[in-house]
Amino acid sequence: MTNPIQQAHDVGQAIWLDYIRRGSLTSGELQRYIDLGVSGVTSNPTIFEKAISGSTDYDETLLNLSQNDSSANEMYEVIVLEDIRMTADLLRSIYDDTGGAHGYVSLEVSPLLAYDAHATVAEARRLFAALDRPNVMIKVPATPEGIPAVRRLTSEGVNVNATLIFSLDSYRRVREAYIAGLEDLVGSGRDPSRVASVASFFLSRVDTAVDGMLAERVRQGQEALKGLLGKAAIANARLAYYAFRETFGGDRFAALAASGARVQRPLWASTGTKNPAYSGLLYVEPLIGPDTVNTMPPATISAFLDHGRAEATLEQGVPEAEQTLAALAEAGISMESVTTKLLADGVKAFVDSYEKLLAGIAGKKTRLLAREHVHPGVGLGRQLGGVEATLADLGQGDVVGRIWRKDYTVWKPEPIEIADRLGWLTITDQMHEQVADLAGFAAEVRKAGFRHVVLLGMGGSSLGPEVLRRTFANVAGHPELIVLDSVVPASVRAVTDSIDVAHTLFLVSSKSGTTIEPVLLMEYFKGLVDTAIGKARSRQNFVAITDPGTPLARLAEEEGFRRVFLNPPDMGGRYSVLSYFGLVPAVLMGVDTGELLERADCMREACASCVSVHENPGAWLGATMGSLALSGRDKLTLVTSPSVDSLGLWVEQLIAESTGKDGKGIVPVAGEPFVGAPSYGNDRLFVYVRLDGDDNSATDRLLRNVRNAGQPVMVLEMRDKYDLGAEFFQWQFATAVAGALLGINPFDQPDVQTAKDAAERVLQGYMASARLPEVEVPESLADVLSLAGQGRYLAIMAYVHQTPRADQEVARFRRKMVERYRMATTFGYGPRFLHSTGQLHKGGPDTGLFLQITAGHEKDVAMPGRPYTFGVVTDAQAIGDLQALQAEGRCVTRIHVREGERAAVKELARQAV
Repeated sequence: MTNPIQQAHDVGQAIWLDYIRRGSLTSGELQRYIDLGVSGVTSNPTIFEKAISGSTDYDETLLNLSQNDSSANEMYEVIVLEDIRMTADLLRSIYDDTGGAHGYVSLEVSPLLAYDAHATVAEARRLFAALDRPNVMIKVPATPEGIPAVRRLTSEGVNVNATLIFSLDSYRRVREAYIAGLEDLVGSGRDPSRVASVASFFLSRVDTAVDGMLAERVRQGQEALKGLLGKAAIANARLAYYAFRETFGGDRFAALAASGARVQRPLWASTGTKNPAYSGLLYVEPLIGPDTVNTMPPATISAFLDHGRAEATLEQGVPEAEQTLAALAEAGISMESVTTKLLADGVKAFVDSYEKLLAGIAGKKTRLLAREHVHPGVGLGRQLGGVEATLADLGQGDVVGRIWRKDYTVWKPEPIEIADRLGWLTITDQMHEQVADLAGFAAEVRKAGFRHVVLLGMGGSSLGPEVLRRTFANVAGHPELIVLDSVVPASVRAVTDSIDVAHTLFLVSSKSGTTIEPVLLMEYFKGLVDTAIGKARSRQNFVAITDPGTPLARLAEEEGFRRVFLNPPDMGGRYSVLSYFGLVPAVLMGVDTGELLERADCMREACASCVSVHENPGAWLGATMGSLALSGRDKLTLVTSPSVDSLGLWVEQLIAESTGKDGKGIVPVAGEPFVGAPSYGNDRLFVYVRLDGDDNSATDRLLRNVRNAGQPVMVLEMRDKYDLGAEFFQWQFATAVAGALLGINPFDQPDVQTAKDAAERVLQGYMASARLPEVEVPESLADVLSLAGQGRYLAIMAYVHQTPRADQEVARFRRKMVERYRMATTFGYGPRFLHSTGQLHKGGPDTGLFLQITAGHEKDVAMPGRPYTFGVVTDAQAIGDLQALQAEGRCVTRIHVREGERAAVKELARQAV
């Protein structure tokens, strides 16, 4: 049975891979693509830069070249020419078998020469000769200076990939240059059958530009223009193909064809969908036709293989394409202006990528010369052998490759809540295209005079932004970000008192759009803003971040929120920090979201399927987490440098909610005070996230003592704070790997709903009787602690307002528990922890001892239109969680102080004595 790639070939379209790096060549990954029907490859500096900076692919070559004092440019050329030769050789049999019709690899001339025709020709000649392969194409940009170079190079027998074509007029001139070049070549007595060319017509960037202009008009009230969103690129491509058929079906080319000349095939480039709301195959399925090429990134090829349809669609809808461009012109959108800017921006982007590549090589050279490569297993001691055996098993089972191919059987035999939860693997591709729009939105918010941004969310919607807030603080000139992920009355009141609601932007952040806490908080603050500035204007103070089609999305559209960011639905909340859920609050507070995504991309390349598991940092961390948990060391104790100490909040919920189910799980221990090495049991794994440049001396010393005492310690290095992007991706990938080792689905959260349902029942009972139920807790704290010991952990769950005093007293209590019982401790403020560690508490291993801390509310906060207060909701959630734990047979006790939160904290301090 043929696959969609082969079926497209039968229609007449070649599928190329838009990706090249050394690991893909040496691991056999490219050969696997070729076996599936891929018949060509394209490359660019961006891909090389991320592979060089993020992986060990080129370390040996770079180190050798560094000894010779080679420049960054010289190093790049050695690397790239070798990769292109290796790729050409892998494709050579296709080239030979098809008589030169297929089997090409492309390499660009330096983008610094894009506006110099003579230099472009000279560089292309040099590269073509240096590569010395007939199945190599040289990329030449379709600038006014590049187009004459296409003619000259074609006339000299150089295979050309004319790239960065956005407009129909540029494409016309490229076709003319190619045909004229062939005529020159034939006129000189040479054989045109040995020359091949493609014209790379770019797609997704066109829609990104046009959609931005359309969206602005829609926001201004031109609702009818919504129907044009996502239509410009396909229309442009179909008209380009129509022009191709006319040109190469005409008399002028017929004379050349009689001499053996080949058509210059249109190549659809930039085919990875950048808009999260669009189909992943938007630029594939509608553009299949004879004599064409589609070059796709790996994620798009995977999607095409998984559910793509290969039918001749390209010549359909030409009249509709003409109507689309006419409608855009009528709306005041000039495709000529759009595409002219896209060409200039495209050249600049290539230049920026090239310069960043050279800077990346220089930086990698410095790091390689500064110190030797530190093996990830250093510090694991006696546990190293088990981890390496696990890695070998992962490699044998091709687990990493299967994860990248989104094979749900890595975790479970059925695809439910797995197949549609893997979008985090490639979300950065889509988010890169939104960086400019996000920056524009942030500028709009500043211009509107907002002084605060308050994020209303829970769990995965709030913890990533909270880490970014604490790590980066607020950049001067940007509004201050406040994360409100609590309905405890004192917390709500504290935020309310610290802001001017009239000058505050509220981000209502919820994947489902139904999470009770952000919904209630939204209602509360809408009432305050209505009072402050009037209902007619108040909705401009609200932004929604949610999945498409949710109740929140509908409400935001109906009520006219300032913006609605619809996130790709194919990822869970705790895996969404590198999507709109994390990036919108980040950009508003002044974080460089582009750089954050770049760092994540470098880690993504380091974790790619072509990287050996023994060199793959995500696989290493996941194998360490999983194999040590299976051997009894299931208390992952996270230690961080001071500047990134909040990372534990996010890692804690990622691991707990992902792995704590089916009676299994890894218990993340974050923020636990240090104690002497002898106080730690043999159920620990320490992972140290170390930020270069921080004052790490004390932590380094303590971790050395812990390691010397026989505890396994793994160190993850961060160059600077923006490496948080890399950490986010690495921990997500590692958690997915660990889930496979534990035999669980790391993407569902079945027991979170248990506590939600219990709280809802309590709340319904309150509305019927105006009373909360009495709580029965048979165990005292002494009873619970009598069970403390090896393998146990104590979970402290405080339904109180977070204050420095509360943090201090809880830390003191935790220290006492570790020293007294050699038992790991965890801590979470409620109800926030219900959306993170709450899953582990109910669904994970039955090794937890649970201490709930509740208090009376000294000053409650009413909710207009609701028959209860925030205090009642908080108490209902605490009671519901207690009941859910008891229903699971967990050992739980409660400290409740009617006098209020300060008294509850004081009581905890007394208990610690």
